[in-house]
Amino acid sequence: MEKLLDTIIIGGGPAGMNTALVLGRARKTVVVIDEGLPRNRVTRESHGFLTRDGISPGEFRRIAREQISAYPSVRFVEDTAAAAAGTDGHFQITTAQGAVYRSKKLLFAVGKKDVPLEINGLADVYGKSAFVCPYCDGWELRDQPLVLIVNGAQALHAAKTLSGWTSRFTICTNGPAGWTEEQGAELEQRDIPVLQSPIDRIEANGGMVERVVLSDGTSVPCTGIFFAPRLAAGSDLPQALGCRTTESGTVVVDAFGKTSVPGVYSAGDAASEMYQVITAASLGALSAVGINNELLTEDWNSRG
Repeated sequence: MEKLLDTIIIGGGPAGMNTALVLGRARKTVVVIDEGLPRNRVTRESHGFLTRDGISPGEFRRIAREQISAYPSVRFVEDTAAAAAGTDGHFQITTAQGAVYRSKKLLFAVGKKDVPLEINGLADVYGKSAFVCPYCDGWELRDQPLVLIVNGAQALHAAKTLSGWTSRFTICTNGPAGWTEEQGAELEQRDIPVLQSPIDRIEANGGMVERVVLSDGTSVPCTGIFFAPRLAAGSDLPQALGCRTTESGTVVVDAFGKTSVPGVYSAGDAASEMYQVITAASLGALSAVGINNELLTEDWNSRG
C-alpha cells in the first residue's frame, strides 16, 4: 500500500497543477490523479492567461507538467478517482484501476462537465466557432455577426456582456424566452433581434458556423455562436464526503479553498463559477497555501 502522502489532488487541470506546483515547491509529497479529459480539450486555444495567451490546452498542460517535474515529491497518475473515504489526517482514494492512495489532505480540482445541449450541429462547432465565454473567445469574433443562444434570467446579462465585442448579434432562445417583461423591454430598446422558434440545426463548414436554422424556416447567417452551457459537477466524490455544494454542484469553499469538511479542499471550476484558466490556476495556488499552512501547523504542534 502507498505511504501516507501529504496531499492527493484529484484533477490535473490548471487548478490541480498549480496546487501541485506550489506544494511541490513547499516540499510536500503529492499525487495528482487525472483522467486526462479536461472540459477545454474541445477548444483550439486558451486566452487571457498572461504569457500563455493563445496556447492550446494540450500544450499548456505539457509545459505545466514539465515544470512540475522539477519537484520530485510530486507524481502524476493517469487514472480516475472512483471512491473517497476517511477523515482529516487520513483519507483514502481508490481509483478505477484499483490503486489505493492515502493522504493527510485532499484537494478536488475536478472541474465541471458539459451536459450536452440537444441542438443539432452544436457539437460539430463547439470549440471551433461556438463558445461559451466572450472573455475567452470574444476578441477573435469581434465586430462579426453572431448568434447568442440563451434564454431565461441570464439572457440580459449575456447580451450585455457580448455587446462589448460586437453589436451585430441575434438572440435565439431555442423556445420560449423565459424572461420578464422588463428584461424583454431592455433588449427591445437596444434593437437586439430576438427569435423564439426552436433551433432546427446549425449549419457549418469544417467546424466554422455559417448559419443557424430555426424550426419555422428562419435562417440566421453568422460567423460564430456564443451559448449558455449546461454544466454538472465534474465528480460526485466531494458530495460523497459531505462537502457542502450549491444547487448547481459548485463546491462551497472559503478564500483558501477549504470546504465544509475538515482536511478537504477544492479549487478551480469545481469551486467557482468564474470559468477562466487563469482564475482556476490562481485558486489552485491559494488552496495550496491553505493546505500547506494546515500541514505546517499540525507538524509544528506535534513537536511542542
